[in-house]
Amino acid sequence: MLHVPDRRSRMDEHEDRALRRALPPVLTDEREIEAVVRTFYGRIRDDALLGPIFERAIGADWEPHLHKMFDFWSSVMLTSGRYKGQPMLVHMRLKTVRPEHFDQWLALFRATVDEICPGATADAFMVRAMRIADSLRMGMFFDPAAADPGRRRA
Repeated sequence: MLHVPDRRSRMDEHEDRALRRALPPVLTDEREIEAVVRTFYGRIRDDALLGPIFERAIGADWEPHLHKMFDFWSSVMLTSGRYKGQPMLVHMRLKTVRPEHFDQWLALFRATVDEICPGATADAFMVRAMRIADSLRMGMFFDPAAADPGRRRA
């Protein structure tokens, strides 16, 4: 029997292809990803605003978190599929995170990729980082009633 994908799966595939075309090309490797992650989290640890938040969440031993982030960014940048976590659920548990923290996170990330990566690669990292930050910020803080003042709160 011939399997014909339903309309929804064809649409998902089309959207996936369109999204991949819209993203800057990926010109990185695992070594560069590790350098970005290690440098970035070094900056996070030293940051007066974000350092204490991460310290409370991660604790004293950052190495397991760094390895998880190697996997995450490998999956994001190289589509390696190594990361198996659920970042939204993890971040939803962090009650001290505020929307403005994402701006600082992005500023530190931008400084890191600009220092480590060539221009096009830094841009590719940043496009993805901004999408991730926007997604987390929206998932954690979006208030439909605030977005639509005519909507009644439950």
